[in-house]
Amino acid sequence: MTKIAVELVPRDIAVFEDELKAIKADIPAVDFINVPDLLSCDVRSWDGAGLAKKYFKEAVPHLRAMDFDFTQEMPIKDKLKEYGINEVLVIEGDPPQTMTYQVYPTVSTDIIKKFSEEMPQIKVYAGIDQYRSSIKEEEYRIRRKILAGAKGFFTQPFFDMRYLEMYADLLDGLEVYWGVSPVLSARSVSYWRNKNNVIFPKNFEPTLEWNIDFARRVVDFARAHNQNVYLMPIKAKIMPYLEGVLK
Repeated sequence: MTKIAVELVPRDIAVFEDELKAIKADIPAVDFINVPDLLSCDVRSWDGAGLAKKYFKEAVPHLRAMDFDFTQEMPIKDKLKEYGINEVLVIEGDPPQTMTYQVYPTVSTDIIKKFSEEMPQIKVYAGIDQYRSSIKEEEYRIRRKILAGAKGFFTQPFFDMRYLEMYADLLDGLEVYWGVSPVLSARSVSYWRNKNNVIFPKNFEPTLEWNIDFARRVVDFARAHNQNVYLMPIKAKIMPYLEGVLK
């Protein structure tokens, strides 16, 4: 059965809770909320996920591997238990902009393995970045994460069905959430091209209509193949975007 995850950023707790209430009330197709861990936010992902669980049965916090010393016991064990969080998404994380923030030379497989050893009851997802290197090299990273204990994957956003279908063949048999995110301005197009190495298809348009149509195609593909979708309305107004894709 296809599941739909939506990414929400808890920049403002009141706004975050209003968004949770609106999605729960108006978009029944959404199964759970993913909460990124951004250094620009005062609220950590696990605290945001704890709030999200007031409205959704499942909420998945992102954990930045570099924030944790893998030689020590995981410091958020009690928080995850307190909030009833049963699933997490482990990513590498981007380095902080200032040196006042403590980070470690920890990689995602270190933290995935720690969950397998210290908290095996928690299901661990890992990330896929289909743009950072060759498909062959990314496949190697995926296999290493599986060996470390990852049970499923969330991808970076796709913008081309042909590229998604190539990865669908590669990941056949795995639990995958196909990422989709609206890109709505020339500035955002430039960011994705230059920062994340995205190549947009020839017919791409930075409009809400194009992005909603593409997201609906990904949802249809996922439902036809018993897979899942991860919607990331980063710059879009959340409710119009989700209503366009899922209603």
